[in-house]
Amino acid sequence: MLKIKYHVFKHLMPNEKTIKQLEQAAKEKDAFSHIAVMPDVHDKKGRKCPTGTVVATRKYIMPQVLDTAPNCGMRLIRTPWGEGSLSDKQIDTMFNELVKTVPTRTYLGNYVNFKTILDICRYGSKGLIDYLKGDESEVENTMRKGNFFNEPPGKKDLLNAVPRIFFRIAQFRLGILGEAGNHFLDLMKIDEIIDEEKAKILKLKKGQYVFLLHTGSGVFGQYNSYFFTPKKEEHLSMKIITNLGRLSFFSNIMSRSDITKLQKEVKKYRDKKEFFKIDPSSARGKAYQLAHFSGANYGFANRTMIVHNLNNSLKKVFKKRINLKTVYDIPHVFVDREKHFGQNVWVHRNGASRGFGPKRMSGHPQFEKTGEPGFLAGSMSTPSYLVCGLDSNSSTFYSINHGAGRSKKADELAPQTKEELFEKMQKNKVKLYNAKSKGVVQQASGYYKDIDEILKVNQEFKMSAPVAKLTPVAVLMA
Repeated sequence: MLKIKYHVFKHLMPNEKTIKQLEQAAKEKDAFSHIAVMPDVHDKKGRKCPTGTVVATRKYIMPQVLDTAPNCGMRLIRTPWGEGSLSDKQIDTMFNELVKTVPTRTYLGNYVNFKTILDICRYGSKGLIDYLKGDESEVENTMRKGNFFNEPPGKKDLLNAVPRIFFRIAQFRLGILGEAGNHFLDLMKIDEIIDEEKAKILKLKKGQYVFLLHTGSGVFGQYNSYFFTPKKEEHLSMKIITNLGRLSFFSNIMSRSDITKLQKEVKKYRDKKEFFKIDPSSARGKAYQLAHFSGANYGFANRTMIVHNLNNSLKKVFKKRINLKTVYDIPHVFVDREKHFGQNVWVHRNGASRGFGPKRMSGHPQFEKTGEPGFLAGSMSTPSYLVCGLDSNSSTFYSINHGAGRSKKADELAPQTKEELFEKMQKNKVKLYNAKSKGVVQQASGYYKDIDEILKVNQEFKMSAPVAKLTPVAVLMA
């Protein structure tokens, strides 16, 4: 069994269930070097591997290491507003408009044509930016320039890897925040600059307002994952669509017998202790990569569409164009090919973002000086931190945790109802909007670890260096 390297303080160690899941991952023969455990580690219902885990493999991809949808991620957006620029009334007007234009629990988002969906899957953010005639500079401050493909695949290749019905549904689903409860669009204020030099490079100042956006690849990414991953669909609608995709799918990459075999294996592995593996060099592996990376690209584009709608909403409210700029966009659920400890390996990050130090970000005009930005997201009413990756962080495969993580036991004063939640948010002087999902109460600070403790872990283990402290002002939650 491989070593498990815990990047946590003793009192932040996970529960027994989480430890057993990590031990099972460490037994995998193809796993490389060690299992890296992040300070926000916690188990998640229905998942085989804990959130806050990094697993590298030599030969195989292990889809069950990852959460349901590829490219759940965050984007930090810089605004021109400084201290005193916004009144309570303006913030209220703004977010009442955003509740309408950044939907959560809905079947229909922004429609785009079929060609554009394929372009998004092939080119990532740029595929949608070209369609919207948006800000092309956005891709420079997105991980991998918003595209997981080194070489864009052909349209026919995509259609031979992903059932056509999934693409059809994706045409109607862009711009949706998501209904899981933990996705958000926050207006935050920079309360403290911790590293003046790096903040200046990133064009951030004390008192400045920023937006922090957290969302993923939606049902399109989930359909693609369910097709290749031994995980039971959580909703009846997902089960219906996934099965329709299976029944209607014909591929020139995988034979009909291989498709049938895949689906039998997927069901069989749901109850196995061992992880399901896919050989990337096989026909199945090539199809999986096309599906996974196209889903991840859709995640980049989804955040692009939300920011597009955010721009239009602000223009409507303020009667002028507000200059919003992407500081960075980075996923925290994905698999990618990287070089670590002298070997090329598949790095699976589940609830962890990439956090390359300045050396590995060589060539980027900003990040080769600062290191790769990452976000330690707190809860709805607690601070978040903008951090940057360090060259000293090899023990996590250069990764940064994506938040505080759920605590083993909820605080006794944690809200139990939405009424209690809104009361607590008001007491903390944070405006909460929408919050219609059943799970939104579980996003209160009483259910999470202390974000300041998590920051201390990052500093102690030299995982990342803090740049700025962000305090929530207004929160739009699913």
